[in-house]
Amino acid sequence: MLKIYLLHTLLILLATAGICNNAHAGRLAIEPEPDTTKESVLITRFHFKQFYGGVVVIQAQLNDIPDTLQFILDTGSAGISLDTATCVRLGIPLTPSDRIVRGLGGAKQVSFAMHRSLRLPGLVVDSLDFHVNDYELISQVYGLQVDGIIGYSLISRYIVNVNYDTEDISIYTKGNHTYPKGGLLMKPSLTLIPLINAPVKNGKRQVNTRYYFDTGAGMCLLLSNQFVKDSGLLARKRTKIIETEAQGLGGKMSMQLTTMQEVRIGNYSFRNVPTYMFDDVSNITAYPFLGGMIGNDLLRRFNITLNYAKKEIYLLPNTHFRDMFDYSYTGLIIYLINGKVEITDIIKGSPAEKAGFKKGDIVIAINNYVGSNLQLYRELLKNVGTRVNLLIMRNNELILKKLPIKSIL
Repeated sequence: MLKIYLLHTLLILLATAGICNNAHAGRLAIEPEPDTTKESVLITRFHFKQFYGGVVVIQAQLNDIPDTLQFILDTGSAGISLDTATCVRLGIPLTPSDRIVRGLGGAKQVSFAMHRSLRLPGLVVDSLDFHVNDYELISQVYGLQVDGIIGYSLISRYIVNVNYDTEDISIYTKGNHTYPKGGLLMKPSLTLIPLINAPVKNGKRQVNTRYYFDTGAGMCLLLSNQFVKDSGLLARKRTKIIETEAQGLGGKMSMQLTTMQEVRIGNYSFRNVPTYMFDDVSNITAYPFLGGMIGNDLLRRFNITLNYAKKEIYLLPNTHFRDMFDYSYTGLIIYLINGKVEITDIIKGSPAEKAGFKKGDIVIAINNYVGSNLQLYRELLKNVGTRVNLLIMRNNELILKKLPIKSIL
């Protein structure tokens, strides 16, 4: 769950790269609308895997291609997409277009893989147009091959339930759907991406605005600096701000990490929520209409039902509801590159810099764990107040270093 260094934020706008300037990106084929007056019917249920910040990874196949591919389920995507390298590897022909995808550091023109079918366990979804983007960086961040992102183009066709307790996804036909008792029925603004209201409080200042509801963002809360400045959310004198960085479609960029005293979703309140802030040069947060994004490290604390046909989202608190937030900070940025865990950057003034780590060091082991399991390594770097032993390789020499894990609080 890469905290301060960036992974949470990094995935954010890479996964949110489905926010296009064309409402037909990843368009749906024209087909008769089902009778939504009937009861919804379960079509299929299948397992998913969780990664940093609760990000959901689904296995699926394309058309008759036997390769099993891995997709991130992302309500922050206005369409559906494939990785460039995956298309090349599978020999999928691409169609150029004039459509634009905006991301963390900029915007780019994309091509499409047209008229494709996605085969999920127990379900084939036809007539999908995938926009194509480069997800190599996401793959390095998560330590697995990310072949694409599933967004509005698929979610809007069904009722989709994500159960973080059992790590199962259930897909239903559109229709009258009975939600379990004890949760919150939300009526988000919804065209391609859900927008929800969420009061945020810091010190004496409370601001109520709308945010993207973004399950593809492996963080809690992301705010644009312009929104933070205009809202006065950092007026509290004791607000601690830590410099960090993130990477997106336009490359590296500076970010700040802090905490907000309280974030509310409906009747549910969360305290001391880790929050990223950045200069939104591409205005992907749509300020001043929105404040930013609420991501899946907050949303995973609910089992979520997405019912786009009725413009409803149902949140049911689950066993993760009271999980501690990750406040750890080392300033050590690690990716999985060519099968090796590499330190790709060190935040200036951070514990990692003071401990003598350098960009390009290869992590061989943390404490007694040897290998290249990136997710395990990040879990070991979350224990605030401890010091971990890192065995690194530098210039073909093994070096043992201690790294203190600090807190952003």
